[in-house]
Amino acid sequence: MHKEGLDLFNEQFAFRPKIMNRAKLRRKPRVIVCGMGGSHWAADLIKIIRPDVDLLIWNSYGLPKLPARELRNRFIIVSSYSGNTEEPLSSFDEAKRNGFPLAAVAVGGALLARAKKYRVPYVELPNYSIQPRMALGISFMALLTLMGDAKMLREAHKLRKLLRPRSYRAGGFALAKKLAGRVPLIYGSQEFYALPYIWKIKINETCKYPAYANMLPELKHNEMTGFDMGKSAKKLARVFHALILAYGKDDPRIIRRGKVLQKLYRARGIKTDIVPVKGRTLLHAIFASLLLAEWTAYALAIKYGAEPEQVPMVEEFKKHIG
Repeated sequence: MHKEGLDLFNEQFAFRPKIMNRAKLRRKPRVIVCGMGGSHWAADLIKIIRPDVDLLIWNSYGLPKLPARELRNRFIIVSSYSGNTEEPLSSFDEAKRNGFPLAAVAVGGALLARAKKYRVPYVELPNYSIQPRMALGISFMALLTLMGDAKMLREAHKLRKLLRPRSYRAGGFALAKKLAGRVPLIYGSQEFYALPYIWKIKINETCKYPAYANMLPELKHNEMTGFDMGKSAKKLARVFHALILAYGKDDPRIIRRGKVLQKLYRARGIKTDIVPVKGRTLLHAIFASLLLAEWTAYALAIKYGAEPEQVPMVEEFKKHIG
């Protein structure tokens, strides 16, 4: 299922979401998106593309600890792919109880049941029976629709033809070969931090393997020094492989620092590669990079004998907390 969903990922951008209970829609210029895991990634990406939008992402219980007058002036969008995740359900309940501007996004579950019951605006996602991380295209379209960003929606629809998922397969498998047996460190600029963060999680969830993310220029003030290993710790360098995600329109100072970091890491025995983030547009470049990440994670899952679709430890954790 994972591979088939990956091959057809570009088709998700054909999705034309319909807002139900539209008459109750109360948009505000400032937005809060409440969601966990892959259900908030669309908001993370929008923050890259539209840094001018006041968008706060909340991935915990309830709502951000802001004054009630502040929350009344924000459009709260609760996103849960399954519709049954308890943290966003608690966000929905708190927003509804206080009469804050509210909307929901889900395939179904308790979240849509509540939206229908209370006549809260919602978008129902098509159920492709895939993990939330694989449904990023439809989640992205749904969020843009609720926010009313018609311009970006038009651009996103073009990704159906621009993206060729299979064209990133070879690159992903080649990268996975380099990463095999090593712990990935995935870096990007602060403005693009959502990208290395999502790369990291795709590796965590798809191939059940540790990976870590950080941002430039911050890491050169702290994390970098953790790899200035003495002789007794030199063998630790062989555990890691750093990937620096580089977008050509990043601040030139960030690009230069990435190249210097690569040089310093390699001198200390840490394998390091600069991975270009490129496309016809910023939106195209972001999703192209994420397709490369997905193929890389899929190839690593094959290498390690992991089942790429399911997340058994997450399910086990849910059982323990009741």
